[in-house]
Amino acid sequence: MEKVRLGIIGFGAQGSTYAEFINSGKVENLVIGGICDIDPAKKVQVQQLYPNVPYFDSYQSLIKSGEVDAIVTTVPHYLHTEIGKYALTHEVHALLEKPADIYASKVQEITELAQTKPHLTFGIFFNQRTNPLYQKVKSLIDTGVIGNIRRTNWIITTWWRPQAYYDQSAWRATWSQEGGGVLVNQAPHQIDLLQWLCGLPKKVYSNIKYGYQRKLNVDDDVTTVLDYGNGATGVFMTCTHDVIGTDRLEITGDKGKILVEDSSKLTLTRLNESETSMNNKMNWSEAQEIFKGKALDDIYSRETFEFNSIWGEQHINVLNNFAANIIDGTPLIAPGSDGINGVNLVNAFYLSSWLGREVTLPVDSQQFELELNKQITTEKNE
Repeated sequence: MEKVRLGIIGFGAQGSTYAEFINSGKVENLVIGGICDIDPAKKVQVQQLYPNVPYFDSYQSLIKSGEVDAIVTTVPHYLHTEIGKYALTHEVHALLEKPADIYASKVQEITELAQTKPHLTFGIFFNQRTNPLYQKVKSLIDTGVIGNIRRTNWIITTWWRPQAYYDQSAWRATWSQEGGGVLVNQAPHQIDLLQWLCGLPKKVYSNIKYGYQRKLNVDDDVTTVLDYGNGATGVFMTCTHDVIGTDRLEITGDKGKILVEDSSKLTLTRLNESETSMNNKMNWSEAQEIFKGKALDDIYSRETFEFNSIWGEQHINVLNNFAANIIDGTPLIAPGSDGINGVNLVNAFYLSSWLGREVTLPVDSQQFELELNKQITTEKNE
């Protein structure tokens, strides 16, 4: 196969962007095989922009048409695994948008299906994994540069959204159609990165505000404490009402610290010897010299790295990688099976908040579904 024919399911903001990337030649080895949307107005738009591309009004007809080798799901979250399973069942490669689903149990189902079809490519659109900055962070952690992780902190509040944003469409920020708020809309990339870089916590305890600063039923402010089960802890904070916003990630190990600011600047501080070794060897008079600010150069060194991110480049990288895996087996940056980790984490965040206690990962899928259905029922009755 020289070119993969991609079917774009959903021609909204993301779907139309991917079509433009492919049509302009920015994605190697991909062509638009077909476009699908249930909105009749989109058919006119597609036929004007891409007159030679087949249009379909159902994902089933697109997948069974023979016009596509693979699909990408740029649709509401609840439909991702449904469409993905249909594609794999009909021998079509599947790339799911994030999050993979609202329910971890559904992600598990499609993952198990994909395992029975190793000749098909199953990926997820975690484009931040292609960001050179976060690839650098992962390399530093995986090669032991900062030693064993002791603490993680991520404040990501650069998601400011006014009420007008939510009022654009009835499905936005609803339990029944979107499946949540900032945790499933804005923050999934950071949630994936956090577990990709540092591993999944064993337990979480969440303080989540619903409709705190906006007229909505879902989450717009989140603070969660993470317990990694080995003594290491973390805090994850996000919201949609901070117009100033902060993006700051700290990962502290026993040999140093990684600081990422604004997803563009990385500061690496390396201890000349581990904190454990310093603690065991240093006498009180030597420690006092540190308190006085002396001889710090003898304790650590510091490097700073700057990264420039070009908008769209990371999405293009995922599409290129997905096509390459289909054509020649190039390893996937974000295998679809990884999608369950972020969904499990978000499920745990919500369940902890609803139950008012710490919960263990992975959460009980039946209990999560029961509690989510309570939110959906309450929303419908308002």
